[in-house]
Amino acid sequence: MFVTAAVVLGLTYLGVAFTRLPRVNIDRPSAAFTGAVLMILLGVLSFQDAVRAIDFHTIGLLLGMMMLVVVLERLGFFTYLAGRLLSVGTSPLRLLVVVVVSTGVLSAFLVNDTVVLLFTPVVIRACRLLRANPVPYLIGEAMASNIGSTATIVGNPQNMLIGVTSGISFGRFFLLLAPVAIAGCIALVVLLRFVYRREFHNVFVRDMAHIREAERLHPARIGLAFLIVSGTVIAFFLSSTLGVEISVVALAAGAAVLLVSRVRPSEIIRGVDWVLLLFFAGLFVVIGGARNAGVLDALLRQISVTPDLGGIVSLHVVSTGVSQLVSNVPLTMLVIPLIEGVPGNVLWLSLAAGATLGGNATLIGAVSNIIVAETAAREGVTVPFGEFLRVGLLVTAVTLAISIGILTLEWKAGFLR
Repeated sequence: MFVTAAVVLGLTYLGVAFTRLPRVNIDRPSAAFTGAVLMILLGVLSFQDAVRAIDFHTIGLLLGMMMLVVVLERLGFFTYLAGRLLSVGTSPLRLLVVVVVSTGVLSAFLVNDTVVLLFTPVVIRACRLLRANPVPYLIGEAMASNIGSTATIVGNPQNMLIGVTSGISFGRFFLLLAPVAIAGCIALVVLLRFVYRREFHNVFVRDMAHIREAERLHPARIGLAFLIVSGTVIAFFLSSTLGVEISVVALAAGAAVLLVSRVRPSEIIRGVDWVLLLFFAGLFVVIGGARNAGVLDALLRQISVTPDLGGIVSLHVVSTGVSQLVSNVPLTMLVIPLIEGVPGNVLWLSLAAGATLGGNATLIGAVSNIIVAETAAREGVTVPFGEFLRVGLLVTAVTLAISIGILTLEWKAGFLR
């Protein structure tokens, strides 16, 4: 069974990687689903074992957050907030700062992929009003969504996996990684200002007050949206004190919005990304089969990761490289079993930071990058792969150095042990 499981694992990850190539009739969910079915058909796992391999805490956390985000979108929360924030950006540099800060903060507490999906058209509209090239701002938005999402367990899917598996509390995770996200966003603004210094010179500035007027929505709906967001975030921070799993908090938030949001429940349920949940479930089964057959034990013997400076650096570097091939979620699922049982939080947080920040290196390094590019294309704006790469390599190198430095200081101070 060892060889069978190893082949299925390898083919599944090749399938995930090749979804990024043109004219390939396979996508990530179908690759993961097919791999899971093969694990069962070939006898690596029984059906019952396959079901047990699925981490329903992570699935529940994703489901609850998706339901919450669907309701916020229907209430106009993202459009309203983006319009308000972008109305402040009355000059090119101010607009850049507002885009980076607002995207980073929203991505920390709401799933970053959804944030960029809803925020990108507003950024493009603002750039057109300023008669500014939208590409630097879109690159800044994509990278800020990844950097900002590093700060919390609910910022992105890979952090959800790490948070649920490691058992690190929401508050502790935030306190240890928020400095990385804040410093990373500051570095992003500085680097973009440097790379695009000509773009920020002599740009025509227009009054953007009418954005605020155009995006004004009913106060009661917006008030309800802010109440939902603030209540959920507070509950996340209090979850460890109350002894409640964050997945349960997310599901409770999802149940609450079904009842009180005035959005049709069927509309909320249809808005859930069930394909992504299938992708996660399939990967859980594939990884479970590889673990059951001893494949992951063999990998562990080849990869020595220790909870020290070497482990911090290696996880950052490896995560950055591999995420360009298979994206950060499959990477995280593969690495998690290899670091389970290692004492302390240093490897967990290094994986969270490395897998997320490394996604900024290329346009295909993170799903949020692809979402920004595809959404912009529908608006008639092209984000060139080469241009993103030129900025991404620089930003990734600097933010990884920042992350390694901060986590090393926290490790030496004893906060990660």
